[in-house]
Amino acid sequence: MGGEIAVADIGGTNARFARARVTGSGRVELSEPVMLATADFDDLPSAFRAFLAREGDFSPEGAAFALAGPVGDAPFKLTNADWHFDPAQLPARLGLEKVTLLNDFAAIAHAAAGAPDGDLAHLAGPDSPLARSGTVTVIGPGTGLGIAHFRWHEGRALVQATEGAHIDFAPVCELDDAVLARLRDIHERVSVERVISGQGIVHIQAALARRAGCEPAILDEVAIWKAGMAGEEPLARRAVEHFVTTLGRIAGDYALAHGAGAVVMAGGIGQRLHQHLKRSSFHEAFIGKGRYRAMMEAMPVKLITDPQPGLVGAALAYRPEGAA
Repeated sequence: MGGEIAVADIGGTNARFARARVTGSGRVELSEPVMLATADFDDLPSAFRAFLAREGDFSPEGAAFALAGPVGDAPFKLTNADWHFDPAQLPARLGLEKVTLLNDFAAIAHAAAGAPDGDLAHLAGPDSPLARSGTVTVIGPGTGLGIAHFRWHEGRALVQATEGAHIDFAPVCELDDAVLARLRDIHERVSVERVISGQGIVHIQAALARRAGCEPAILDEVAIWKAGMAGEEPLARRAVEHFVTTLGRIAGDYALAHGAGAVVMAGGIGQRLHQHLKRSSFHEAFIGKGRYRAMMEAMPVKLITDPQPGLVGAALAYRPEGAA
């Protein structure tokens, strides 16, 4: 690709923008990302103008935006923020000829497929490079939960975005039952994302406290994560441990559903949980699939370590007019 494009990874909390160029070898060169709070802007065009104002002489030839929500040709909105999109009108509103829109985890799946081995850290299972065949599940918790998968076909990764995070949450132990009961008091329907996402740690800790007959010492979501990962507060630590175990179980479920031969973890929380995900409780939950245990044991689980996989994947997914 010749010129630079604008790319963005837009979630419920933050929107990250950057300039991008894809080299002849297929590597993505990114400028230093600009992070804007989604809540500070009414919509994408206003945030995009703020980004361009910071870049001075940047005149992108097109743009690719990875969005946290179901992306289609009809108007839609972000799942966890009040930004609305009309794909037919967006290029004109942005002053661009070509705009590629894709689901944020579809972008991360593109990044995972294009990542060199050095950008995929080993978490569990066989410590071998990601095979360029079969299907790969991509999953990652952050503000919400992202699910996608890709399969190799004639040397090319065919990416499929999903809204798999919104399937029903299924408890498998008494603590899960308590978490589900708490969430049912709040929501009409409890999806997997309600548990396996940033806010989920609050509900897991609350369920632990209720079962123990005590009050949590920490109530703030970020503080629970910080204390729990550092092992500084017993209840928060147990909440993180259960979150990690549940994430392993859920990741294994999606791998089975996708017919996958490997799994790539991503997402902001996935990155911060790197060392916790290498513990046996995560992998034991991942492989604990009864008659399919041996198949799960043969499945490598990787963590994408690129700090901006959404931006990289958006650049890789961009198709200028006339491209195949």
